[in-house]
Amino acid sequence: QVQLVESGGGLVQAGGSLRLSCAASGRTFSRSAMGWFRQAPGKEREFVAGITWNWNGGSTYYADSVKGRFTISRDNAKNTVYLQMNSLKPEDTAVYYCTARISSQVTTRLYDYDYWGQGTQVTVSS
Repeated sequence: QVQLVESGGGLVQAGGSLRLSCAASGRTFSRSAMGWFRQAPGKEREFVAGITWNWNGGSTYYADSVKGRFTISRDNAKNTVYLQMNSLKPEDTAVYYCTARISSQVTTRLYDYDYWGQGTQVTVSS
């Protein structure tokens, strides 16, 4: 059974930082695209960041709203993906979901992803 388990969410003041982790089990995702989406109250789930797999270590993609502030990375030996979030803003408040797809390519489309975590709450106070 495949599981993605997120951790690292919490409450932080604006301008602060958090690091989310997503540990995968049940299969190896070393050659899969992995990413993060988020969903704020009353809004649709949206793409935040993604990382592909390739022989050079993978390419990263970001939503415009987080570019320059968030960094996605992966440790294939640990079957884990991370999201370092700096300079957090109140509008970053949301439930953050880890996701993975069997394909090695990142997309921003929700329904292209095959596996999802249960989500972790990130709250940024002003």
